[in-house]
Amino acid sequence: MKKNRIPLCIDLLFCLVIIPLAIMLLPVDRWITHNTAFLFTLVAYVYLLYFVYRLACLPKLFMQRKFLRIVLLLAVLILMTELLTFFPMPSEHISADSEKMAARMNMRRQTIWFFFLVVTGFSLAIELTNELFRQILSKQEMEAEKNKAELALYKAQINPHFLFNTLNTLYALVLSGSDKTESAFVKFSGILRYMYAQSGSELIPAEAELEYIRQYVDLQKLRLNRHTDVELVVEEDEMQIQIPPMILITFVENAFKYGASSEKDCKISIYIKLSQNGLLLKTENAVMRCPDNESGGIGIANCRKRLELLYPGRYELHTGESDGIYRVRLEIKMND
Repeated sequence: MKKNRIPLCIDLLFCLVIIPLAIMLLPVDRWITHNTAFLFTLVAYVYLLYFVYRLACLPKLFMQRKFLRIVLLLAVLILMTELLTFFPMPSEHISADSEKMAARMNMRRQTIWFFFLVVTGFSLAIELTNELFRQILSKQEMEAEKNKAELALYKAQINPHFLFNTLNTLYALVLSGSDKTESAFVKFSGILRYMYAQSGSELIPAEAELEYIRQYVDLQKLRLNRHTDVELVVEEDEMQIQIPPMILITFVENAFKYGASSEKDCKISIYIKLSQNGLLLKTENAVMRCPDNESGGIGIANCRKRLELLYPGRYELHTGESDGIYRVRLEIKMND
């Protein structure tokens, strides 16, 4: 709505302010008495010229490479302007003094071409500005749609990755005949409900995401034996904030995928803090298994791209291995 008002405001500014001020530079009092027809014709010509330019939108025609149309339009306008210079003089101004007549005709000619150049320059400047503004808005809209599509793609890639690993967990429990299998399927069904309930949401309450993390950790604990110690600490200073769904699960999932062992003692630590200013996630796990070079980094890479789209310049993600411990630290600033 506001965008549509800008051209109207520009037209009003030109018609009600700029043109009247320019006309006041002329000897209006003398012309309205002795050369009324020419004065009104000149004013009508100026307004007509302006609106012809506004309707034609020369910069847009130039962008569309319609050069012939531009040349024809300018030729017609220049011809009209030249014809106006031959507007007949009032009989009382016709003088036998050729020098005085030439001076009057020269003044009229200069006035007409002055208005032509003023209107042409102002109109082209406004249209060029509007066209650039439209191009910028169009580019921003295209970029926003592209980011939205990329974000959906990254999210869609994360969910199947998570499902595949979780199904492997359930398959292992079924093969082992564990009495924890039924409980695991109950938790898995809760995880599935969450995933498909939030699939179309851009933001969800942080409490829902944390409950999802807890269910996932509990599901992993069911398949792990005594060799893997799991520690989950959640500090919930601010539960009203909204966060993107599935933004944390890849880091938690990787901690279990590469940091759990059924033969050696190891520990997985997960720390999550929510505050009014943002979110902090820290994970630590012993490197019990090295990731596959071809597919091991897909989840982290997608999360990094997703964070860049959602929180450009407002997040810090550090990952790395030191002394056999793999650490992840993710901090998101929710407020600018």
